[in-house]
Amino acid sequence: MGLITVEKKATLKGHNDSIYALSPSQYSNIIFSAGADGVVASWDLEDPENGQLIAKVPNSVYALCYDLERDQLIIGHNFEGIHIVNWQEKKEISSLKFTDKSIFCLEVEGQEILAGTGDGELVVIDTQNLLVKMKIKKSEESLRSLAINKSGNEIAAGYSDNMIRIFDLVDYGLKHEWQAHDNSVFGLEYSPNDQVLISTGRDARFKAWDVKNTYSLIEQVIGHMYTINDISFSPDGKHFVTCSMDKTLKVWDSTELKLLKVIDKARHAGHGTSVNKVFWSTHNNEIISCSDDRTISVWNLSFNK
Repeated sequence: MGLITVEKKATLKGHNDSIYALSPSQYSNIIFSAGADGVVASWDLEDPENGQLIAKVPNSVYALCYDLERDQLIIGHNFEGIHIVNWQEKKEISSLKFTDKSIFCLEVEGQEILAGTGDGELVVIDTQNLLVKMKIKKSEESLRSLAINKSGNEIAAGYSDNMIRIFDLVDYGLKHEWQAHDNSVFGLEYSPNDQVLISTGRDARFKAWDVKNTYSLIEQVIGHMYTINDISFSPDGKHFVTCSMDKTLKVWDSTELKLLKVIDKARHAGHGTSVNKVFWSTHNNEIISCSDDRTISVWNLSFNK
């Protein structure tokens, strides 16, 4: 456990309720957050104490997605659809109501926005005219997570029926499906080289799947005490971080799937309640996490030789 030194760089405060969503941007120092208070904020990691209000919506926000091509922010507004925002001008560009359910996940690929909803739909939206192109329903239970495999031209979807389904990104045909966990699949991410898909679940496990070998199981690990909410690879692909309802973050070796570091409240002034989202930033190799405790934490990791 002595391979990594953890330094807490900042605690970002401003939300008045649980924070559920984080998103990076094309600017390594700019991140976005949103949560149960309906507040969508931007933060500058070079000046982390001063967040900016981007938008305020009436309902909780579980999903945010930055649109790189258009430098816009997409907000998944529960029960109301999506809002497209010019985040720099703090101005709404357009909105679309396509569901009266929660929106749990968002991705952008080319000219399409992909949304996963509480009634199990994968909704494909044209970015040009903001119209729904198709709705794909393969489950009666929530679609909780999405991850894009660019080299394989496919998208992985994790559901509350314990299944992972792989869709073709061209015609959205179903390519593979299997029971991946003993409970809801909350987190999905492909490794930077698209060779491995990591899934996390309410069963407190994470599992590694061999993408090139029809998503055969490589290994499963009981990673936390309770639900693993999210997972994020380091930019170089050598490590990944998980976060959990058990209030901790854990850093793993991505080759051996070995635990390297536990980041918790007692030892690192970590979160006091469930850690809901995490991503490994390209900004100084920092880890960003958010929690039900209404804060965002910024962590710097030093790997000791």
